[in-house]
Amino acid sequence: QVKLEESGGGLVQPGGSLRLSCAASGNIFTIYTMGWYRQAPGKQRELVASITPSRYTNYADSVRGRFTISRDNGKNTVYLQMNSLKPEDTAVYYCKIYYGLGYWGQGTQVTVSS
Repeated sequence: QVKLEESGGGLVQPGGSLRLSCAASGNIFTIYTMGWYRQAPGKQRELVASITPSRYTNYADSVRGRFTISRDNGKNTVYLQMNSLKPEDTAVYYCKIYYGLGYWGQGTQVTVSS
């Protein structure tokens, strides 16, 4: 069974930065695409960024140029560096591994507010 655990969320002022981490258990991390999603109150969950095993990346238009997704296969961990944060980035952030039907972490809250 695959388990994902996110960390790094918190409260930050507009214009600030945070780095989210998602650690995966199991031996399959290196061969599957990973993604970061977010869900704001009253809204649907949306894709923020994804990264393939060969490190090809894809970003939502709303975060391109501000967020960077990366992965460390030796540590079974995917990261999301978030810079120039805006209040509209406030959401619960989830990581997902595209294995089978997909596995999700429990989420980490990011709040951008002054």
